[in-house]
Amino acid sequence: MPENKTQPTDASVDDFLNSTEHPQKRADSFSLKKIMEEVTGEKAVMWGDSIVGFGKYHYHYESGRKGEFLIAGFAPRKASMSLYLLGCMENKFDSLMANLGKHKTGASCIYFNKLSHLNEDVLRILIKNRMIL
Repeated sequence: MPENKTQPTDASVDDFLNSTEHPQKRADSFSLKKIMEEVTGEKAVMWGDSIVGFGKYHYHYESGRKGEFLIAGFAPRKASMSLYLLGCMENKFDSLMANLGKHKTGASCIYFNKLSHLNEDVLRILIKNRMIL
């Protein structure tokens, strides 16, 4: 079985965030890092060259594929910020997602343009719930 391509690295999270070109995304990234460190109790770690992750969990699928991945994380992308809270897309979180604020969802990501568009209290609850899934 091939290993997950996205692995934790020793790269500096702050250097990566400081390299974010757009000033608002850079500021939002540092704010989100602080929020996620507070809620998760985990230090930010670079996963691959573009994802800031918090904590890790071991997975093992019926197919035999296994590995480790971040519990929660984010990436400041050009188009929007990507928030990785796998498991928070399940129906049981519909009411929280409905109150999160201006965002879009993908298969495993929450996309938003500005942190100020999100309800921080709801965001913190979603992050905390991800930590206990």
